[in-house]
Amino acid sequence: MTVTIKDVAREANVSVATVSRALNGQHNVAEAVRRRIQDVAQRLRYTPHHAARSLSSRKTRTVGVVLPEIYGEFFSELMYGIDQVAREHGLHLLVSSYHGDPREQGDALRSMRGRVDGLLVMSPYDDADGHLADALAVLPESVLIGSRVGTQGQRRIGIDNHAGARVMVEHLVALGHRRIAFISGPQGNHEAAERLRGYRDAMAELLPRAKPEVLQGDFREASGERAGQALLAGGSLPHAVFAANDMMALGCLSAFTAAGLAVPADIAVAGFDDIPLAHYVPPGLTTMRVDIAALGAEAMRRLLAPAGSEPVGDDLRLPQLVVRASTGGARASPDSS
Repeated sequence: MTVTIKDVAREANVSVATVSRALNGQHNVAEAVRRRIQDVAQRLRYTPHHAARSLSSRKTRTVGVVLPEIYGEFFSELMYGIDQVAREHGLHLLVSSYHGDPREQGDALRSMRGRVDGLLVMSPYDDADGHLADALAVLPESVLIGSRVGTQGQRRIGIDNHAGARVMVEHLVALGHRRIAFISGPQGNHEAAERLRGYRDAMAELLPRAKPEVLQGDFREASGERAGQALLAGGSLPHAVFAANDMMALGCLSAFTAAGLAVPADIAVAGFDDIPLAHYVPPGLTTMRVDIAALGAEAMRRLLAPAGSEPVGDDLRLPQLVVRASTGGARASPDSS
């Protein structure tokens, strides 16, 4: 029976990632632990996968990019930033999507094995079964984008979604809006959960008498339109709607416009991300600006940086409030609830 890296990890009583680092000669492993792992690997006659082993002596000049989706302006901007840095270094990109299904993520990652020198992985979903961590442990160097999943020593870059959502609620409250509805992102998505948490925390702090109003969305424009239609059908509209991303905000805006509402005179709308389209729709969309292309470019730079030259752990960037016409002025008195 073939001995796997998991067998070595179990026998040595360490994680799969620690086994990978120890056998690949990385420095962030205690010497006593390294010797124990090497002894176990020798005793079990463990042989690393040929494709993984060959990466140390063969360069493909290709970087793998694994994304939850490749549809929409957000991912287009992210890929633009990644590609700009890749071209500067004469590298090619191999791109795959797991269609927002965490179960398909392992297949997408395994398809990269032996074909790339490094990986950029956007994984905002929970990794309850540990499949992502296990896959990363036996794949080339990687940088995670917008993920809380990882192993010790993993490089991660992302957005402070919680703080960004709080800033938007503070902006809407400062304008006098008191009933603020929120369109959430897909369930199980870490970034969506952090934006929802930021909304709830800000509402509890700034408007303790107001009841949060949360409508389920999935980051797509159609779900924002459905949420807008649900609010219209409810009879009593909130003063403002804050969507967890710009695509849902635009869908909600479309529903309100189709119903004859004036934005922001009748109701304010805000989003998150600042995709290029947010600047051009009438009225211009107030949003939290994530420099999406810069995020992709920085992720690629971190991947290309020499080992040990870049910090490990989370690097969270605070998005910037961009005020446009869609939120307008106050439509509710300061003391209304």
